[in-house]
Amino acid sequence: MVRVAHVHLSACTGCLISLADSYEKLPEILEAIDLVYSITLADEKTVVTETDEKISIERVYPDNVDIALVEGSVCIDDEHSMALLKEVREKSNIVVAFGSCAATGGINSFSRGGQDPQPTHTAFLPIGKVIKVDFALPGCAPAIEGILNFIFAALEGDTDYMLPYAVFAEEFMDTNGLDLARRVISQSLCMGCGTCAAACQTRAIKMYDGKPNFDMDLCINCGICTFQCPRISVSSTVFNIE
Repeated sequence: MVRVAHVHLSACTGCLISLADSYEKLPEILEAIDLVYSITLADEKTVVTETDEKISIERVYPDNVDIALVEGSVCIDDEHSMALLKEVREKSNIVVAFGSCAATGGINSFSRGGQDPQPTHTAFLPIGKVIKVDFALPGCAPAIEGILNFIFAALEGDTDYMLPYAVFAEEFMDTNGLDLARRVISQSLCMGCGTCAAACQTRAIKMYDGKPNFDMDLCINCGICTFQCPRISVSSTVFNIE
């Protein structure tokens, strides 16, 4: 049985809620995997250390994890999160950036510190800036159908279906609306299909005269427009579009 871990870093847990909202499919997933680590959906494995001064409880990330779903960006000032993320990479065969915070930095990329409750946390990065990521599922939160299709493709070993997620993880950690404009619209590649506007979860993209226009005040750097665009290299790699 495939050993799966869900790791939560700096995020709102919306991605996991999106997965849990699959209702009748969630039991099917849980029956097909061995969920070995999740602070929300499973009992924790902990080590309790008692000294004269204090009692400390430490979560234990298991060995030999097949697939690690990492939700949230990583604060580079948080030593615990940085150490956990590196441990996840060392002990997991496949690491998936689960949602936009993990894949592109998402809305956390706007954080500059001085904020409650952790004013010392000054910068957040997509996890691919710290460790090697095998696949990335953008979206804030990713659509339920997309999560389910990816999970079942991973369980079935459908590498063709998973290829765009691998390309996105490797090439698009810093993508947003302006990046899409640079890669597609400014290169006269846009065909005016409106897919990016339909996919945008904050309505930051509107179509005018058959071309997308970007309101960067609304853009949260989720990357879903880039992932869905049929003209960008995520699709080009898969379908050999020249």
